[in-house]
Amino acid sequence: MLNSIESWFEYMQDDSEDLWQLTIEHALLVIQATGAAVVVAVLLGIVVQNRPTARNIALSITSVFLTLPSLALFTLFIPLLGIGRRPVLVALFMYALLPVLRNTVTGLDSVDPAVEESAKGMGMNPMRRLFQVKLPLAWPVIIAGIRVATLLTTGIAAIGTLVSGGGLGDAIKDGFNRLGLPNSYEPLWAGTVLVVVLALVFDLLLALTRKVLSPGVIATVAEAPDRLLARRHRQQSDQEPSNA
Repeated sequence: MLNSIESWFEYMQDDSEDLWQLTIEHALLVIQATGAAVVVAVLLGIVVQNRPTARNIALSITSVFLTLPSLALFTLFIPLLGIGRRPVLVALFMYALLPVLRNTVTGLDSVDPAVEESAKGMGMNPMRRLFQVKLPLAWPVIIAGIRVATLLTTGIAAIGTLVSGGGLGDAIKDGFNRLGLPNSYEPLWAGTVLVVVLALVFDLLLALTRKVLSPGVIATVAEAPDRLLARRHRQQSDQEPSNA
């Protein structure tokens, strides 16, 4: 047992450059696919939140995406996109949609109607209510969905190696291909452990983001353009009497 652990650490040290490169490839796959899914799912969630039929259709379609076997999904895109990163990116994008969409809708639903009525009473138009009240209050629920989507895509991205998608799945596949031969378990375990570590790093960064970008901070940022406009109007008003 000790010899196996020692051999694994030696492999990690000797192949550190290759493993680092695979880790970067894996991280980029997750960031690009999940980032695109977050943009689309949040916008879609905002659009369908108050439209029950469209909302049910959107949630049903994205739920179906999540039930598709990952290997089959990667393979289905090969005739259209070829092999490599592109089919993996599209498949990961589809898997990441549901957690973010569902949490966006749930987060917007959780906003107290009385708070929105108060904002309306203060003269806020629908866009200001959305960006300065509803989205900041829904943000904790939305980022919880982003964390789930990120963990999901980090694990599934390892299967992308079967369509030459790169990433840490290459190390795992290398171990499987040499199973039974000397040093076959080292790359297998190295790929598996690094996928888990990468998922934990992503989750930690998103948890820190959740703490830094509190609803109050987001609301303050969203109000910044209004404050700048108000300051500019005051400056213009102060200059007009002096020019006169």
